[in-house]
Amino acid sequence: MISPSTKKVFRLASVAAAATVVATVLAGCSSGSSGTTKLDTSAKVTIKVWTGQADTAEQIIETLAGEFQKLHPNVTVDVSPGASSTDQLLQKISAGFAGDQYPDVSYAFGSWAGELEASGRTLDISNEIKKSDVNWNDFTAAARGTAQPNGKKVIGFPAVVDNVGLLYNKTLFDKAGVAYPTANWTWDDFRAAAKKLTDPANHIYGYGYSVSGSEATTWQFWPHLWQHGGAILNDDATKSMFASQAGTDALTFLRSMAVDDKSVYLDQTDTKIGPLFDSNRIAMITSGPWELSSLKTAGTQYGVAPLPGVDGDHQTVSGPDIWALFDHKDPNRAYWATQFAEWFTSAEQDERFNVTLGNLPLRASEAGSEAVKKEAAQFPGYEVFVANSDNVKNTRPTVAGYAGLSTAIGKAISQVLQGDGEPQAALATAAQAADQALAKK
Repeated sequence: MISPSTKKVFRLASVAAAATVVATVLAGCSSGSSGTTKLDTSAKVTIKVWTGQADTAEQIIETLAGEFQKLHPNVTVDVSPGASSTDQLLQKISAGFAGDQYPDVSYAFGSWAGELEASGRTLDISNEIKKSDVNWNDFTAAARGTAQPNGKKVIGFPAVVDNVGLLYNKTLFDKAGVAYPTANWTWDDFRAAAKKLTDPANHIYGYGYSVSGSEATTWQFWPHLWQHGGAILNDDATKSMFASQAGTDALTFLRSMAVDDKSVYLDQTDTKIGPLFDSNRIAMITSGPWELSSLKTAGTQYGVAPLPGVDGDHQTVSGPDIWALFDHKDPNRAYWATQFAEWFTSAEQDERFNVTLGNLPLRASEAGSEAVKKEAAQFPGYEVFVANSDNVKNTRPTVAGYAGLSTAIGKAISQVLQGDGEPQAALATAAQAADQALAKK
């Protein structure tokens, strides 16, 4: 989580900017320090942690770091935000590579993972995660995949997990006499409800969708693609696969709602859908747990359900972030950086950090904890997002070429939903641009 007040859409939309910053700065990196120390777990050591956090989140991390130091008196954990905002953290890390002033541990958006690994400065903790006490498989598959961006090295621990569900406005449903969504809804059920809920005379729409062409446009499309049996990339991540029958079927469905039914509010700015939902102008949005706080503040009467499905598949998308670990050629720093990240992401500590902040628990074992129950009591629907983690089956790609791929398909989706072009042809054109981006990674 960036901070309690920051919207997820900005995190998701930062993919392209991230790739540009890393590609530019890493080109001039030096080879790093060349320490020759042997591992001595009792030696005095200082590890630097950049959190990317502010306010309450930063204070919690500092408190937990203090507790870790008490457990390990020879270790000093130097905690700081690292940059004035999370988005600026990548540039700070990259500049640090050039001057050998980078941290041991840093918060990193999942979209940065492939670029960070490509820097050659990350640790590989593939052996560490095999230890039984790490309980690596307790993290969601998407979170594990993000920490292993190219399918080989594991470069850190999950930091934040999330997923997307269906938020519905009870006030508009009640007014239109439409039954609330259920966990068994199909997309046909969804389309029929959106059509009934749309009231053009009063500027009320059944659904809202981004047509900015940014990652905010793209990530909402992936569940449709996956549920139809499609894939984003081939197995070795060298070629796009979305221009398939599955992709065409998925985009044709969305086009039928936007162009034929006219039941979709098309947001060109990525800033209007949330407020319009809050104020009873949009009946349904696909979004995540980061919306719950603003909904409570607005007093909106809402509910949460899993995404509608295809043949019982209610697969969703997740954009996990990570605690990236960096190599300083010092075994002591590497050891304690890994130990701290492992400890911090344990169920006990995670309930005091992520769950307290309103993020979803990192681990499946936390689902029934008192901390989760307390959060669900405060923010209705939170428990649905926790359970919805089971519907996260695929990892959103973090390979270097993903930024270009996202831009290409985002443009195609936006054009088609605004009535400009046909799904199959638009996706084929996007695939050509996406493959060019993947070839340059």
